[in-house]
Amino acid sequence: MAESDPVPGFTCGLDATLRVIAGKWKPLIIYFLIHGPNRYGALKRAVRGVSDKMLIQQLKELEADGVVTRKDYQEVPPRVDYTLTPLGHTLAEALVPLCNWGSDNMAEVTRIFAEREHWQAS
Repeated sequence: MAESDPVPGFTCGLDATLRVIAGKWKPLIIYFLIHGPNRYGALKRAVRGVSDKMLIQQLKELEADGVVTRKDYQEVPPRVDYTLTPLGHTLAEALVPLCNWGSDNMAEVTRIFAEREHWQAS
């Protein structure tokens, strides 16, 4: 691509993947949608620590990137479901090994992070 092109090319497949899942909350959102649709409130409870503003922004970006679909039922009170697209499902499947690694190594990672906090506090 030429330098004047508005969308830069990707250096590799990992670069493309990381651009789609960039952001602290996107991988968690995808993880919590892997088993089916979720309403906004359920996602908010599942993705602990995310603000409403950030969750809405990350969902909009995932929708714009073709990973998530949003279905508004046009009801009062509002009811909206978020679902992974076929592309989103393939991405979620790619994240499963990372999830497994985290589960398998959680104790060690917890220990390392505690040491790092102690080191940084010194």
